[in-house]
Parts: sequence; C-alpha cells; structure tokens
Amino acid sequence: MTDFPLFPPGFVLGAATSAYQIEGGVREGGRGESIWDRFSHTPGKTYRGHTGDVACDHYHRWREDVDLMARLGLRAYRLSVAWPRILPQGHGPVNEVGLDFYDRLVDALLERGITPFVTLYHWDLPQPLQDAGGWPERSVADRFADYAAVVARRLGDRVQHWITLNEPWVFAFLGYGTGVHAPGLTDWKAALQAAHHALLAHGKAADALRAAASAPSQVGITLNLNPVDPVGDRPADREAAHRFDGYCNRWFLDPLFHSRYPPDMLAWWADRAPVMESDDLSGLPERLDFLGVNYYTRAVVGAGPEPPVRVATYRPEGRYTEMGWEVYPDGLYRLLTRLRRDYDLPDLYITENGAAFPDTLQPGGVVEDPLRVEYLRDHLEAARRAIRAGVPLRGYFAWSLLDNFEWAYGYGKRFGLVYVNYADQARFIKASGHWFQRLIGAQP
Repeated sequence: MTDFPLFPPGFVLGAATSAYQIEGGVREGGRGESIWDRFSHTPGKTYRGHTGDVACDHYHRWREDVDLMARLGLRAYRLSVAWPRILPQGHGPVNEVGLDFYDRLVDALLERGITPFVTLYHWDLPQPLQDAGGWPERSVADRFADYAAVVARRLGDRVQHWITLNEPWVFAFLGYGTGVHAPGLTDWKAALQAAHHALLAHGKAADALRAAASAPSQVGITLNLNPVDPVGDRPADREAAHRFDGYCNRWFLDPLFHSRYPPDMLAWWADRAPVMESDDLSGLPERLDFLGVNYYTRAVVGAGPEPPVRVATYRPEGRYTEMGWEVYPDGLYRLLTRLRRDYDLPDLYITENGAAFPDTLQPGGVVEDPLRVEYLRDHLEAARRAIRAGVPLRGYFAWSLLDNFEWAYGYGKRFGLVYVNYADQARFIKASGHWFQRLIGAQP
C-alpha cells in the first residue's frame, strides 16, 4: 500500500462541517433559537456547560475558512444550512439576511473551484417547532419541505448536490429516546415516530428541492451506519446482533430502498411502532440519487438488558479514539460491500469519517497528529478496496474541516484537519491536514 491511496478520476475528496458546530453568531442576522441553543444552555447537558454561541466564529470568519479549504486543495465542501437562520419560527417569514450569508459562501466556494454539498438539516430544529411537538409531530415534515424549497429557490441555481437530513438515527433516537442530544426527551415511542417523520420529511423535501432548484439537482440523505458483530457464537448473541443491526441500520435502509420497515423490527417494536399512513414510504427509492454514509466504528454486541433492543455492548481489544470508539478500518470495507450486496444502490459518498485524538498546539503553530494521519490513510484504503470490489463510491469527506463544538462533548474533543485555538479563533493546519492536501494532489 502506498502512502496515498489513489482513486478513479473524478472521485470527490473534501471535508465536512455543520452549522451549529462552527458558525456561532447565534443571535445575529435575524437567526432564531434552535433546540441545540436551548439544550446546550440547560445546566448539565454538555461538557462544562459549553455552547455553540461562538463555536468557530465561522459566521464572521467564513472568508478565512474558504481560504483554508483552497490551501488544502479541497475539491468539495459539505456544509449545512441552519434552519433557524432561514426561518426563525421554523415556517412563515423568510429571513433574507440568513439566505444572504449562504449565498455569499456558495459563491466563494465556486470561485475557488470547490463544489458545495449542502445539508439542509444537521440537528438544529427551530425551537418553536419543538415547542409545537418537534419531530414526533407529522406536520414537521411539511415544514421541512417548505424550508427546503426556500433554500433551493435561492441557492439551487448553483448548488447541485443536496443532502436532506444528517443521521436521523441520532437526532431521533438520541434526541427523543435516550435524551443525550437535543431536545433531551426520553420516550421511545416518540423517538420511533420522530424517525418515521424524518423519512417522510426526506421524501417531501426531495420533491420540493427538485421543483424549486433551477439547476439539475442530485438529492440524497446521510445515514450513520455500523457493521454489527456478535460478541460470541451463542444463538442469543447472534440474534442480538441481528436485532441491533435492525435498530441502527436496517430501520432506515429498508424504507429508503424497499419502501418498508424490516418486518422483524416491526414485530419487536409492536407496542411502540410509529403511526403512519399507507403511502408514507412509497416512492422513497425513486427519490434517492445518492446515499451519504457516515462511518466511525463498528458495534460489538451480545444478549443483554439494554433498551430498546435488549443488547449489551462490548469493547474489544484494540485501538480507540478519544471518543472511546474502536479504530476499525475494515468495518468501512465490510459496510460498503454489505450495502452493495443487500441493496440496489445509487451512487455512494462517505459524507463523514474521522477521529478525535488529543492534539497539542506546539510553538510555531505546529500540530503533529500521526494517529489521525494513520486513521485517514487506513480508512481511505478501505474505501479504495471497496471501489475495486464494485461499490459505486464517488467521494469521501473527512470529518471535520475544523475542530468544533462536538455536541454534548462541547469543545473537549477535536476532530479537525485544522486546529482551532478557541481563545483567539486562530487556525492552524495540522499534520493530518497537510497529509490530506498531499493526498488530493496525488490523485489522477
């Protein structure tokens, strides 16, 4: 294996961020309150009470950040639009100042030859919509489609790659089931209903985007997916692994590709299954131009008591990131080839992949992060192997461009290719960023 995995011509290499994690400016430019504003300001919900009020101050420093992207040689940039910056109440009057911000950002990216991939929802639901019930309320799907149309009318003459939702598993199950993410509720029936309405919203928004955008549009959704291994050979452990796969993978993949939920999971969740109309899932496969895959690690599970799927999770021997996630590059290869085997795939993009490690800023602005370089190299090599096995993988986005607000972990975890000194917002390209720059330059 060479130091730089080589990909087919046209393969997209970029980096990703999300609005609440980097923008700051939460009370500027007419932006409304989001559920993460409310959640992060609730005592005890985030590491040391950290909030996204300032984050990386990207709202003011976006020109500097586009310059950084150009220095890194990025071919694409995955960003998200903040719903409350566009529609402060979640619906109704449009905040043109918010649209202007993204309008300028998209123009700057295109001027540098960087293709924008725009995510419409990366977890920052407008708080007024949560006050009205949030994702468990069916009406939120229509509000989301309306929002998608507003953004597409402004940006859809230049943006051609759209991601409707980022990781519905996370914002539905961790936001409404376990309560560790915003809005912090613990109701598994509501969580499953929220997940269903997310899929409904994706379909409605895909139609709205295509109708409103003036340029040809490719519309996808991003799922966080994990291969699942049983901890042992006991039938109970294998059954638990299959059930956990249904919980974290098939519950979203099967509706998107088969227009139905997995029958075994519907039976398992019979007492909390979502209320739906007969045609809610119909037509979803035809609305999917590409699938975004976020991959960080695998799951190793066995039979156990943990709700809602009654499994126990295990920590096998091996290397781990600062998040406590096993470093398991072969899982990406296994995941991608499994998707090809089990589903009729459109194009795929790895829309997030990266690792948090303890980074130290040294004199002269140097940040040596050899573990991250190794992580990226090994996962990109797994992606290259998957392409050789016939997987229609078209691009890879490193998570993340910048160190940022890592949700409930606050500023305690660093994923960036670029180190952010939060005291003065100075940016320093890490060794991994320089490696990624050379990787891009080595491509055909």
